[in-house]
Amino acid sequence: MKRPRLLAAVLAVPLFGAVSAVAVPVASAQPALAGPATEFTVLAKDVQSIGGAQQAIKAAGGTVLETNTAVGLIRASAPATGFTERVATNRAVFGAAKAQSIGSVPKTGKKTKGDAGVEKEGRGTASSKKPAAAASAGLDPLDDQLWGLKSVRSDLSRTKQPGSKQVKVGVIDTGIDGTHPDIAPNFDEADSRNFTRDIPTDVNGAEVDGPCEFRGCVDPANHDDGGHGTHVAGTIAAAANGFGVSGVAPNVTLVNIRAGQDSGFFFLQPTVDALTYAGDAGIDVVNMSFYTDPWLYNCTANPADSAAEQAEQRTIIEATQRALNYAHRKGVTMVVALGNQHTDLGAPQPDTTSPDYPANGTHPRTVDNSSCLSLPVEGNHTIGVSSFGPSQKKADYSNYGLEQISVSAPGGFFRDGFGTPWYRTVENEILSTYPKNVGIADGNIDADGNITEAGLTAGVKKATAPDGRVGYYQWLQGTSMATPHATGVAALIISQYGKKSHGEFGLDPDKVQRVLEGTAAKIACPVPRTVDYLKEGRDATFTATCEGDPSFNGFYGHGAVDAYAAVTRGSQYLK
Repeated sequence: MKRPRLLAAVLAVPLFGAVSAVAVPVASAQPALAGPATEFTVLAKDVQSIGGAQQAIKAAGGTVLETNTAVGLIRASAPATGFTERVATNRAVFGAAKAQSIGSVPKTGKKTKGDAGVEKEGRGTASSKKPAAAASAGLDPLDDQLWGLKSVRSDLSRTKQPGSKQVKVGVIDTGIDGTHPDIAPNFDEADSRNFTRDIPTDVNGAEVDGPCEFRGCVDPANHDDGGHGTHVAGTIAAAANGFGVSGVAPNVTLVNIRAGQDSGFFFLQPTVDALTYAGDAGIDVVNMSFYTDPWLYNCTANPADSAAEQAEQRTIIEATQRALNYAHRKGVTMVVALGNQHTDLGAPQPDTTSPDYPANGTHPRTVDNSSCLSLPVEGNHTIGVSSFGPSQKKADYSNYGLEQISVSAPGGFFRDGFGTPWYRTVENEILSTYPKNVGIADGNIDADGNITEAGLTAGVKKATAPDGRVGYYQWLQGTSMATPHATGVAALIISQYGKKSHGEFGLDPDKVQRVLEGTAAKIACPVPRTVDYLKEGRDATFTATCEGDPSFNGFYGHGAVDAYAAVTRGSQYLK
């Protein structure tokens, strides 16, 4: 089983009492309200205190915009300064944090969050090897290039269990292009939701998402202007339709539960809303290939942070844990990326990237493992996934460690195969679905739908069906790409062993985890246990030591997810 931190299990005790101070008399001096209208997230002390928290918001000079009654998280608008100090003094309030600016002036272009540098590493080298033609029944034309699909043995598992349409997989990400020909057959637009609103610029005028693409600055539920979510969705459940690629579980249903901005930021309110919606909507499993911004690690009382920043992080921890607990109680299996910081999560390195929003606020912090959490992966009831490459070597960027890992999966490793023709080729990464609009914005596809020289160099693929439908595909790497392989296997487990209860089909998340971990292919630590990536061009900070034994270790957890073993031998773990 995953080794949770003690902190994650005791959040219900008064560990964060300092956030909700004793109520002050009305006559006491309060900080003045000033500045432009700004959004805040206010967390009620508990769900029974929601009404009191709403009244506290109004009394502090704010306006309630939206309330998540499942966890007590309230979105409010108030002047930029003075509000959090006022509202936090009320006993009905656990904590409050500034969320995002309102009404910024749009600028052109868009910037991408840091981890995309990992996912798109090394564009400019595609192998000259000629792929063999796909021959197996039930596989699509480009599947011969999906080494990850073969690694998890989806090509075998689909002969017994290709997935059930009853099983709904929620992708909590930047969106899903529901019009992509490989996504459309399995896409449930009716149940899909977008919990974000585009942010053109932040409070400092720095560009975030760029201009709004749709009136009202809210993208449709079948749209993805970042590309990340569509790539994830394709790996999980691209249809086996004789076209393009197929996913690990090619017959299950995909639901877009968008919580990520176009730019790749994932803020507290949308992620909490997405998780509680998954519970309420009967979603069976969710894929979470992100961490919650703006803090890579949320610390309860880091001395490098201001009092307001400390309160913000305590609020993020408590609200996220409530949402994870809620989704788990409602039967949602939660599969989460371990992260791309090449760090042992049980011994975190200094955090030099937080807070990453708004711009220019970052300051270095020493991270205390006992009081700091990277969320959602270090939250309750999550299945943490690490990443390996085609040789099964731990990917250089992948986080690891005995404390949070559950399983491992193919996530791509651009620098795998040192000394062979495969070294530094995109074919070492993961090929999956790519929205045309993002390809055009990236410069990989032109306005006429043709792949540009840049796209050809990056290995972008185009498939055209006899009826004229066109799909595009790109290579990416990261624990973001490993996680959907595990999510797809989890969906197959639910398809194979799920039952109807109270009119709904599903399988208890703890049972799903037992089967996923129990049927994973055991992988021993390398010899020697300490691995460096110096010859691959990485510095000493990437050097990692594998602890544990073949049954459970810090590089591979319980092993590499195995779809075929899961659907043929999984029943023994349900007893």
